[in-house]
Amino acid sequence: MTTPTAAPSAQPTILLTGATGNIGSELTKLLLAQGVPFRAMVRDRTDKAAQALAAQPGVEIVEGDFNQPATVAAALAGIERAFLLTNSSEQAEQQQLDFVAQARQAGVRHLVKQSQWAARADSPVRFLRYHAAVEAAIRASGLTYTFLRPNLFMQGLLGFKDSIIHQNKFFAAIGEAKISAVDVRDIAAAAAAALTQPGHENKIYDLTGPEALSHAQMAAGLSQATGRTITFVDVPPAAMHEALQKAGFPEWQAEGLLEDYAHYHRGEAAEIAPGVRDATGQAPRAFAAFARDYAAAFQG
Repeated sequence: MTTPTAAPSAQPTILLTGATGNIGSELTKLLLAQGVPFRAMVRDRTDKAAQALAAQPGVEIVEGDFNQPATVAAALAGIERAFLLTNSSEQAEQQQLDFVAQARQAGVRHLVKQSQWAARADSPVRFLRYHAAVEAAIRASGLTYTFLRPNLFMQGLLGFKDSIIHQNKFFAAIGEAKISAVDVRDIAAAAAAALTQPGHENKIYDLTGPEALSHAQMAAGLSQATGRTITFVDVPPAAMHEALQKAGFPEWQAEGLLEDYAHYHRGEAAEIAPGVRDATGQAPRAFAAFARDYAAAFQG
């Protein structure tokens, strides 16, 4: 299953799952810039993003499917440190629990898990419960770990870009609650540090931006960056649910996102935490920097 695509000086001892996703693509950029060889587990090596990654020096591509244990075992062979990230789905908890068990059997020493802000077993939010269950399994496995618990991604606003482009508006069920959203690039930087540097063993990093903003304030930031007047419109949860269904979200995920937004609406995601600086030594990016860097994506 494993076919080296470059001739690195040594076999990679770092495995990335989710390497072609939003966080993974930023993480691969950082590792490549540092000259750190790594193996990337992808579903399909013929995918354009996977092919582009395979063309980089020091990158080894292996096809793997979380639902096919033999392919995961092949991906983990010889690996010392792994970054664990799966797509959000009803299968995610079991997929990650299985990965943890296989990582332990393969002799992996350290797991860097992409978790979520406020993950806990008794949360009313399904996403937070499943992340807490996987964190507990990793602790019980005896492996050293780093848990990255980011708040809402700033890049999550890209999910609203169609309505922003065509209506100069975006909609959500959150009211005036503030969120200390974090830039995906800072999450990737924390992951890179945990994968390549000592001192991150058995650490939990709560990752936020440097400020807590309401969605209306985010709209003002996007307006300034794009030179257009963009407004936020608060809507009832039922209306948001209908919009998510129309956008093609599976029911499990749509309901989970509503639980997420209810969590935000209760003001439970406004705290500003030092995790980005603690993990990377650098201050987190402000929302204004995100809006400026991604302005073109909201222009259409």
